[in-house]
Amino acid sequence: MSILRSFLFIPADSEKKLAKAAGIKADAIILDLEDAVLPERKTVAREMCAEFLKNARPSAEVWVRINPLDTDLWQDDLEAIIPHRPDGIMLPKPDGPADIETLGHHLDALENKLGHEGEPLRILPVATETATAVTTLNTYPKTHLPRLYGLTWGIEDLATDIGAYSNRTEAGAPAYPFDIVRAQMLFAAKASSIEAVDTLFADFRDPDGLRTYAKSAYNIGFSGMLAIHPAQVDIINEAFTPSDEQIEHARKVVQAFADNPGAGAVSVDGKMTDIPHLKQARRILSQTGK
Repeated sequence: MSILRSFLFIPADSEKKLAKAAGIKADAIILDLEDAVLPERKTVAREMCAEFLKNARPSAEVWVRINPLDTDLWQDDLEAIIPHRPDGIMLPKPDGPADIETLGHHLDALENKLGHEGEPLRILPVATETATAVTTLNTYPKTHLPRLYGLTWGIEDLATDIGAYSNRTEAGAPAYPFDIVRAQMLFAAKASSIEAVDTLFADFRDPDGLRTYAKSAYNIGFSGMLAIHPAQVDIINEAFTPSDEQIEHARKVVQAFADNPGAGAVSVDGKMTDIPHLKQARRILSQTGK
């Protein structure tokens, strides 16, 4: 399974934006049935989403953000889209792993009913949009969730839930305590051996700010990032792609251990390198397919 660097939201009821999807260089697009769609447009969005999945598959993976489980819309969303096999489902506003289990059971039933074979459909929950959800982050590693691709987090809905009037610093980074939530989600994902996907950078007119933020996210362990505008995609993809220097060093690390089978530490470029460095080197090379 490939690691996805960029996830671009596209409102599922926007004919204009859907028509441009084929030219988007994101690793994945997310057809949004939730926040980007007005209540009176939900049915139309669902129909357009299903039609897109059926007839217009771009090179990017196609995921769908359904409506939350505390609404009466999400089951209708699944009934409409699952027959056309999206690549994954984004679940907004879960209160914890129990909601991912609930969604998984419904996907099991639908896939069995439709006779779908192959890999189970993956789930990416927005795991921090409520205060309750934040308190359950440490339970993800203890819960068997075979469909879970990774975790991502949301800052806007969480700010609303706790009554915060601001959630970012002037530089656009998450403000305290939201930065703590970001770190908790990162650790929960890594402890679960799944991908950690960073939240969006709201100001799409600030490419330099996005570049700084995205590279910082990559350097601390995030594997990808959400995007709200096509102009953000190339910057995110570049930030989450290992540099030539990182790839070359990773090759040296892997080769050094191959030349010294059974060694717990080796010297690479004059520095002692141990097993954690080998694991990191292998991950870098897996990201490049080399």
